[in-house]
Amino acid sequence: MIPSTTSFLLPVCISVPMAVSVTCFSQPGCMGCMEQSPINREVAAALNVSIEEVDAVKNPRYIQQYTLRVTPTIIIEKDGSVKERFEGVVHREQLEGAIRKYL
Repeated sequence: MIPSTTSFLLPVCISVPMAVSVTCFSQPGCMGCMEQSPINREVAAALNVSIEEVDAVKNPRYIQQYTLRVTPTIIIEKDGSVKERFEGVVHREQLEGAIRKYL
């Protein structure tokens, strides 16, 4: 008979802070969205974060979920809740400052 070498691992719960999620909702033909896009790229590079750009028209479920009224709309989330919301074009300094608060 071969002795069993199976060991049992007990689950360990480790609290890890969730990353900040930044989403920019836009739509085709939106002049403000076209202006916001390069700002988002600059901020993402400066802070080493990802800013997801989502076409609100192609993803209508977000319109109701976030009560989107205008584009661009930027949502900053942490731990599953909305921490900041910007409607319209957001300047680089303002967006960087808002994201930094949650890093």
